[in-house]
Amino acid sequence: MRVATLNIWNRCGPWEERLQAIRSQLRELDPDVLGLQEVLAGSGVDQARDVAEALGYHVAFGSTRQDPIRLGNAVLSRYPILETHVLELPHGGTTERRSLLCAELDAPFGRVPFFVTHLNWKLHEGHVRYEQVRFVAGEVMARAPIAGFPPILVGDLNAEPDSDEIRYLRGFTGEKRVYFADAFGVAGEGAGVTFSPRTNPFAGETHEPERRIDYVLVRGPDSRARGRVTRARVCFDRAEPVFPSDHYGVVAEIST
Repeated sequence: MRVATLNIWNRCGPWEERLQAIRSQLRELDPDVLGLQEVLAGSGVDQARDVAEALGYHVAFGSTRQDPIRLGNAVLSRYPILETHVLELPHGGTTERRSLLCAELDAPFGRVPFFVTHLNWKLHEGHVRYEQVRFVAGEVMARAPIAGFPPILVGDLNAEPDSDEIRYLRGFTGEKRVYFADAFGVAGEGAGVTFSPRTNPFAGETHEPERRIDYVLVRGPDSRARGRVTRARVCFDRAEPVFPSDHYGVVAEIST
């Protein structure tokens, strides 16, 4: 099973050119499932379907916002999407309103619990992200029983691998432990940087440091070796002639 993630940067920058680059590189990657963040929908705008156009994906969008044009997350899946749920993340008293999109996918090898999220972005809000990942982990546990296919969590987590937020998800810290394999950390090729002001001019507009903040995570492998990460790399990282987004994505191969 090939799984990918990308923050599409809503409609910032030259969106029509970026959309063509996203479609071109998505066609080349050909993932079974893709999680998207910073997706806009409403009032005639539907970025997830724009990305999926003519590529044969089932599409689901989720947001807890009430704006006419809502910002949220999306799933593009080769497998039928049986059901979805959208939950608001804790916001820690900040003005940001982030969400978790939960989807159940009807794959040939069984039902796959798939989760897409996008955490608070500010560098000093690690304490908020920590609260958010605890919430996410709790929802995954509640909605994805251990006996089923290992759940997959993807998204722009705005946190580096050695942060408390990611260490919690990887089972290294916290009063109650959980475990997700960080696909790139387990089987990644190359440096793994997904936000690079040095190489991507769209990212350079923020003046933030270069880092790895986008993830494919899986609660596996299980006793049947399902959910084992065999390969992972950065993707959506070429300019054609513009970069697809201010972020690069991650694609991973996961055993079924």
